[in-house]
Amino acid sequence: MFKRLIIFILILPFIVQAQNIPEVMFLWQNGAPGFEQLKNEKELAKDWWVKNVHNPSITAHYPASGKANGVSVLIFPGGGHRELVFDAEGRDAAQFLNQFGITAFVLKYRLAREPNSPYELGIHAKEDAQRALRTIRANADKWGLQKDKVGVMGFSAGGEVVHWVAFDEGSAVLHKVDATDNQNAKPNFQICIYPGPLGVPDKIPTDAPPAFVLAANDDPCCSAPTLKLLQGYREAGVSVEAHFYSKGGHGFNMGYRSDMKTLSKWPARLGDWLVDAGLGVEAK
Repeated sequence: MFKRLIIFILILPFIVQAQNIPEVMFLWQNGAPGFEQLKNEKELAKDWWVKNVHNPSITAHYPASGKANGVSVLIFPGGGHRELVFDAEGRDAAQFLNQFGITAFVLKYRLAREPNSPYELGIHAKEDAQRALRTIRANADKWGLQKDKVGVMGFSAGGEVVHWVAFDEGSAVLHKVDATDNQNAKPNFQICIYPGPLGVPDKIPTDAPPAFVLAANDDPCCSAPTLKLLQGYREAGVSVEAHFYSKGGHGFNMGYRSDMKTLSKWPARLGDWLVDAGLGVEAK
């Protein structure tokens, strides 16, 4: 009986992957560095949001059996750094990417603007994102992923997290804990959906990851940062594709619930870009 239990434990990750069941993995064994005492505080979740994240994690969504192509994307849901729009800007995006053979990971990152938060804007969410990227690369062989095809995707405030990691050189570690931190944390490509303004550099570096950016022109928050990204990429001579919709405002998620035909179909434009980007992604 004991031998059978050991065998089951060893093959459990492969069973989870084969059945396409989301798998949750915490980024640090003992909790976030410097905040280990908060590790066991329970998250709060209701309807569309998740809050009170103190033990950052990634939720893995795998493509159907036999469809994975080694490309992976780490997704940062939005929510103004006060909450995480975890389903509409996390799970839904992951399931869309799975259709293209992409393994998707949704990050639960720490929230600096939540009331009484002990975390700093631009510091701890960035640390979580970089640790998640390093975790993906550290386990690339085990998970059947390619280290040079790891992208990031963010919505709204999650787009700001994209900026923090995409325009960082990727090797510095805030708190080095184990061998995972030896991995590089710079993404190979980025996807920004109505991204917020924080973290957009005044000058895009020439080694910036290729970008797909998208927003509505009437978005009072995030159309300007998207335009700034586009112009900066053009000046740097780095590959960028941008889509602007005349209407739609902010927070239309994956567009599935939009009454506008254009917005309801925007993920198809991302699918086209993924196929054309030289990642080895095939049309679904």
